Amino acid sequence: MKYSRQREHILNTLKENAIHPTADEVYALARRDMPMLSLATVYRNLNLLAENGVIRRIDCLDGSVRFDHNLCNHYHFICTKCNKVYDVCQDIAPDLANKVFSQTGLLVESADISLKGICPDCHQNN
Repeated sequence: MKYSRQREHILNTLKENAIHPTADEVYALARRDMPMLSLATVYRNLNLLAENGVIRRIDCLDGSVRFDHNLCNHYHFICTKCNKVYDVCQDIAPDLANKVFSQTGLLVESADISLKGICPDCHQNN
């Protein structure tokens, strides 16, 4: 992947905002420091970064796509009410891949696990 100042700015914007933003949210944030940036450029670069394994793409329940710069092994929790995405430490089920292998013989190389439910804010507001 060739260097691009715009791509670097988009990636840095994503890293500085660990809220699992959508492309539109990255665009709004990135334009503060780079006003000439186009929405098409943000979409194209986020997808390119995801395809090249630099960031993760998270498909949400409402059809939106969010992006995550954190490539460390972790799970995601997606709230079914507000659609916010939260990181969940993999320590909750640290030996999941080993259990899958021991019970099925399937060797897990990677996993994108999303848990779905209601976040504390939405649960409190019910």
